[in-house]
Amino acid sequence: MLKRTHTAIGLVVGLYFLSFVTYKFSFIPIVLLSSLLPDIDSMSSSIGQRKIFRPVQVVLKHRGVLHSFTFCALISLVFAFFYPIIALPFFLGYASHLFADSFTVAGIRPFWPLKSSSSGIIKTGGVTDKMVFGISLIVSVFLFILLFSQI
Repeated sequence: MLKRTHTAIGLVVGLYFLSFVTYKFSFIPIVLLSSLLPDIDSMSSSIGQRKIFRPVQVVLKHRGVLHSFTFCALISLVFAFFYPIIALPFFLGYASHLFADSFTVAGIRPFWPLKSSSSGIIKTGGVTDKMVFGISLIVSVFLFILLFSQI
C-alpha cells in the first residue's frame, strides 16, 4: 500500500485508542511514524529513500523480517522494558501497516522465520488501495469529531 494509505490507517487506529491512554500528546505521532517504519527496507518507499536506511536495505530484502509480526512483537517488548510509553503506539502503528500489507498481492510473511505467507488482491496504488485510503480518512474524521465532542 502507499504511504498515504498506511498513514490514514494508522490515524484511524491511533484515534480509536487515544481515549484509552494517558500520554495523549505523543501517542498519535508515534503511531503514525511506526505505521511507516516497515518500509525502511525498500528504496522505492518514501521513508526508505532516506540515506540513513541504506545499510538496512543492503542487508534485508523488502517484505522480509521487517514485515513480520515477529519483529513487531520483539521491538514492542524491548520498548515495553526500556521506554514503556512508546510500546503501545509503536505496536499499533507497526501492526496496522503489517495488517494492511497482508491484503496486498505481494503480501507478507507474518510469522517470520516461518515460510507461511498472507496475501490478498489489493494492488499497491490501485483502486482498492485508494478506496481504503478514502474510507480511512472518513473514519478518521468521524473518530476525531467523536473524540472531541466528549471534551
